[in-house]
Amino acid sequence: MEENQYIEFKSNFNDTVIETLVAFANSKGGRVLLGVNDDGSINKNFSYGKETFQNWINEIKFKTQPSIIPDIEIINYKGKKIIEISIQEFPIKPISFKGRYYKRLKNSNHQLSVLEIADLSMQSLQVSWDAYLMPDHSIDDIDLNKAEKFVLKVNNNGRFKLDGNLLENLEKLKLISKNKVTNAAYLLFAKNDISYNVHLGRFKTPSLIIDDKMLRSTLFDAVEETMNYLLSQIKVAFEITGKTTQRTEIFEYPLPALRELVLNTLIHRDYLSPIDVQIKIFDNSITFFNPGKLFGNLTVEDLKTNNYQAYARNKLLSEAFYLTGDIEKYGSGFKRIINEIKQYPTMNLECKEIPNGFFLELSYIKQKTTLKLSDYSIENFDKTGTKTGTKTGTKTGTKEQIEIKMKLIIEILSEKKYSTIDDISGMLGIPRRTLNRYFEKLQFDNKVKRIGGKKGGHWEIIK
Repeated sequence: MEENQYIEFKSNFNDTVIETLVAFANSKGGRVLLGVNDDGSINKNFSYGKETFQNWINEIKFKTQPSIIPDIEIINYKGKKIIEISIQEFPIKPISFKGRYYKRLKNSNHQLSVLEIADLSMQSLQVSWDAYLMPDHSIDDIDLNKAEKFVLKVNNNGRFKLDGNLLENLEKLKLISKNKVTNAAYLLFAKNDISYNVHLGRFKTPSLIIDDKMLRSTLFDAVEETMNYLLSQIKVAFEITGKTTQRTEIFEYPLPALRELVLNTLIHRDYLSPIDVQIKIFDNSITFFNPGKLFGNLTVEDLKTNNYQAYARNKLLSEAFYLTGDIEKYGSGFKRIINEIKQYPTMNLECKEIPNGFFLELSYIKQKTTLKLSDYSIENFDKTGTKTGTKTGTKTGTKEQIEIKMKLIIEILSEKKYSTIDDISGMLGIPRRTLNRYFEKLQFDNKVKRIGGKKGGHWEIIK
């Protein structure tokens, strides 16, 4: 047994035990094993008396707010007695210990920031920030034409029927209350630009900016303006199949995935944070940053498994974009993004939580220039890494030879001694360009993944 998200070892009872119980109560619950050292060995000097348990409970109640009462049990372990103090997830959060708030992350306690405390409180009460009424704004600050277009789009989409006058419809959706407007209504329909920025930029390097733009539009407009900016900056390949005289446009990135990323960034950002949404376009990657980490108990690992319960930080905003048909059912957006980029064989999606927010990068090794995924079949790779043309009709490397080389690449990666292109190229005597094409095939077959950028990154096996 090891320390993890639900288990903590403590050699003796002290304040850190109470801190950990609070972190468990603010997360998914857990247990502290008393009389166990950090390395898992038994503390031979650990002891307790007749009144010890009641004294511990009283101390825990006194030092927590709201007060929590854990369960205490004696456990026989390897002929020794240790104490298990356990606590369930508390229904009303957050719980504090001496005025400080903690949450369990992996095998340690994380002290919550002011924004995280507010998030946890609203989540516990099943309310969201966007549902609160704005004390300094009224219906007079709303653009009624924008609201009318919204209602029309909702009715045309057919997911919900709004048949009253405009204000009645907005009140039915809880976007307004009498003459007051919610934060959601202001973000969606404000007459003037809102104070939440979307910062867009085209970069040659992280420090060399080619172009940038700042948007302060209401959210429906911000989605369209952001997409227009991305379309003006990304590359387009043209394919002529010969079947018709028309050419097919192949965008550098799948447009449905880009739109889903833009929607997620604007709908699920933390509007209590003053930090801007930032979208940066590089030569072969686009990065998205939105303030606010994943909401609720959702983790990056959950996103990758595609088996999780969706949590909406901004419930009214999510509902508004759902009713207009801009998003599908809650929690399905990430799956659609993954499905879209599968059609781009060398494209990689990386996401992680970073200080103050959530970061996502869409990158590729080689731009997609054809709609024929059969070009990535193993028969189209020779030992020099070039496709065999119909004019020559010969291949310089057999299918078996190519498969052997790809197996060798997997074996080298599994040893974790070599991971860069140059290392593997030197070991196998395969030119770098050829090796890149082999990695394209392995990535397309979902056998390897790229970690990090073009410079400083490496390849890993997908287990």
